[in-house]
Amino acid sequence: MKQLPSFPENSSLSSISYIHQLLKKTLVQMNDNNNNLPNKRRRRKKEAIQETPNETDENQGAVKTKDLKEIITSLLLLEEQEKSEQEELVKEEEEKKKLFEANHKKTTKVMWDYYSNVQQHHSDLEELGNVRKRKGRANNAALAACAATTLVAVDEENITKANDNSEKGGPGAPQRRLWVKNRSKAWWDQCNSADFPEDEFKKAFRMGKDTFELICNELSSVVAKENTMLRDAVPVRQRVAVCIWRLATGEPLRLVSKRFGLGISTCHKLVLEVCTAIRTVLMPKYLQWPDENKMQDIKDEYEAMSGIPNVVGSMYTTHIPIIAPKISVAAYFNKRHTERNQKTSYSITVQGVVDPRGVFTDVCIGWPGSMPDDQVLEKSALFQRANTGLLNGVWIVGSSGYPLMDWVLVPYTQQHLTWTQHAFNEKIGEVQRIGKEAFVRLKRRWSCLQKRTEVKLQDLPVVLGACCVLHNICEMRNEEMDPELNFELVDDEMVPEIQLRSTNARLARDAIAHNLLHHNHAGTSFLS
Repeated sequence: MKQLPSFPENSSLSSISYIHQLLKKTLVQMNDNNNNLPNKRRRRKKEAIQETPNETDENQGAVKTKDLKEIITSLLLLEEQEKSEQEELVKEEEEKKKLFEANHKKTTKVMWDYYSNVQQHHSDLEELGNVRKRKGRANNAALAACAATTLVAVDEENITKANDNSEKGGPGAPQRRLWVKNRSKAWWDQCNSADFPEDEFKKAFRMGKDTFELICNELSSVVAKENTMLRDAVPVRQRVAVCIWRLATGEPLRLVSKRFGLGISTCHKLVLEVCTAIRTVLMPKYLQWPDENKMQDIKDEYEAMSGIPNVVGSMYTTHIPIIAPKISVAAYFNKRHTERNQKTSYSITVQGVVDPRGVFTDVCIGWPGSMPDDQVLEKSALFQRANTGLLNGVWIVGSSGYPLMDWVLVPYTQQHLTWTQHAFNEKIGEVQRIGKEAFVRLKRRWSCLQKRTEVKLQDLPVVLGACCVLHNICEMRNEEMDPELNFELVDDEMVPEIQLRSTNARLARDAIAHNLLHHNHAGTSFLS
C-alpha cells in the first residue's frame, strides 16, 4: 500500500477539505491506471480472480479496512490539531484584548491626571490674577484718594494764599489742577460765535450753520463726554467741527491741531469717533435703499429725463488714493492710474448708486483698486440683493465697465452702431452722468478724498462712509457748492471679459432702444 502524503502546514484549505480532495485524486488515478491496462493483462487478472475468489476478496477487504482506519485516524488527528490551534488563537486574542484594555485604562488615567493638573494650574493663575487686580484697584483707589486729598489741600492753600493776597491788595489767582499745554482756540471761538458770517462758515465746513447744528443734535447723545476731575471734556460742537473740517479740507492733523487748540492725537481720535458715530447713527437714516413709494418717484423722474422706464438708480465706481499698504500691496496697485499719471498709485474703490438728485441710495466701500468695476459689483451687497430677486423688473444704469444683466443696463459698445443704438447710448448717457456728477460733488465737497490720506487702511471704510452720509445730508438740504472748489474726476473704465450675462437683457435693451427712437423719445444730436 502507498503511504499517504503528509498534511501541508501552511495550506489555506482546511484539513478535512484537503483529505477529501486527496482521496478524490487517488481514486481518479486508480481508475485511470485500470483503464490503461492492456487487454491481455486485464484478462489474466480476471482469470486469477475467478480461480481464487475467496482469497482475493478477503485480501481486498483487509486492505480496504486498513486504509479506512488510517484515513479516519488521520482525520481525527487533524481535527484535534485544528481545535487546539483555534483554542490557542482564542487565548492569544483574549490576552491581547486584556493587555489593550489595561493600556487604555492606564493612558486614560494619565490623561485625566494631566487635565486635572492643567485645570488646577489655570485656577491658580486666575486666582493670582484676581488677587493682583484687587491689589491694583486698592492701590489705585489709595492713590486717587491721596491725590484728591493733595488737590484739596493745594486748593485750600491756594485759596488761603489768594485770600491773603487779596487782603493785602496783591493779585491772587488759583493755580491749575493739571498741567495742560496752552493752545490758542481763537479761530474756533470765532467760528463758533453767533456773529460769524454764514458764507465764511459754509466755506470752512462745506455746509451752513443750520445743517451743522442738525448734525450736532443728531450725534449729541453718542459723541458727548462728561467732564472729569482733572480736565473738562471737549464740547460736542467742537468735536463735530474737528471731524467735518478735517474731511472738508483734507489738511494734516498738525494743522487741525493748531486750528482748534487741541493735541494731534486728540484730533485724530475725535475724527474717528465722530465718523463712527455718523456711520452708526446717521447712515441708517440718510443713506438707505428706497421704499416702494420712493422707488416709484425715482422711476418717474428718470423716465421723464431719459424716456427709459423702470430705472431706479445710476451706478458709478470711483477710486480713492491711499498710501501703499504694508500687506497685499499688489492688490491695491492701480495700474491704469499709474500709467496715466506716470506715478505709482494705490487706491481703494467706492461703488455708489444714486437717485435723480444725486443722493446715494447704496454704497460699497473698500475693495482693492486693482479690481475692475464688474468684480467690485459682484462683491457688493447690491449684487446679493439682486440675486434674491429684490431687483426684478427694474434697471440700474451703469457704464460700459459693467456687464449687461437682467437688472444692469449698459450702453452698446460694439463698433458700427446703428441709429437706434446711437440714440439709446445718448439717452442712457444722461442717466450715467447723474452718477458721475454725484461723485464729482462728493470729492469736491470733501477734499480728503482727492489725495492720499493719513488714515489707516482699516479705518478708511468708516471715514468714506461718513463722507457719503454727509454728502446726502447736504444734497437733501440743498447746500450749494462753493464755485471755487474745482475738481476733475477721471476713472478709467475696463470692458469686462463677459459683457453679456443674459440673453433676455439683450432683447430688453433692443426693445428699449427701438421704442426710444420710434416714439420720438431719443434726440438727434448723434447725427451732427
